[in-house]
Amino acid sequence: MTGYKLIMLKDLIEELGYDKAKSILSSFSCPLNADVESFLHDKAILFEEQSYSTTYLVFASFKNKWELAGYFSLAQKQFSISDRSVNIRNYRGKTTGSSKRLIKKIRSFGTYDEEFKIHTISAPLIGQLGRNFASGDGKVKLVTGDELLKIACDKVWEVQRYLSGRIVYLECEDIPKLVDFYKDNGFVEFAKRSLDADERDTMSGEYLVQMLKDLKPKSN
Repeated sequence: MTGYKLIMLKDLIEELGYDKAKSILSSFSCPLNADVESFLHDKAILFEEQSYSTTYLVFASFKNKWELAGYFSLAQKQFSISDRSVNIRNYRGKTTGSSKRLIKKIRSFGTYDEEFKIHTISAPLIGQLGRNFASGDGKVKLVTGDELLKIACDKVWEVQRYLSGRIVYLECEDIPKLVDFYKDNGFVEFAKRSLDADERDTMSGEYLVQMLKDLKPKSN
């Protein structure tokens, strides 16, 4: 297994047609996250047609054949950080000086509402991210979660180089292993959002943890 190929869903549809693209998407399986699986099966093409989000498919070479290894979706959204958002914590659950500096830096990218004491920031959202458990032979991971997240962040940074910006954010269920995964990859928590009615069928808990990352490379 060598290398990855990143293909936009809209390009796949244009090249192979709707039915063939739908068949490839249906081969995706993620038993650990029903929402990630159902999005690719039932919503990705519709959201693409409505320009609501863009889905990127990650293919990996396995036994001389390209297989769907995972995917992620991106959308331009807005999020808010209140003046009380000094509770950004590191992976040990403690507020740190570096996290406070980060939140102060990130606030400078948004517009401030004096009445409600919040900063509103526009940034790319990693709306979905998932690895295909049905790919390969069940013994070899065609892509790891860390690799998939890096591919997604690299794509965001590539786009921001031309348009501006350096922040990416995401929302995840409050599952310790999942939250720790994102924290280990440089994301920090800044708020929580209550689940919408249509999210309760595929997600657990009452809210989603909102996390962000500064993508600007550190200077040597």
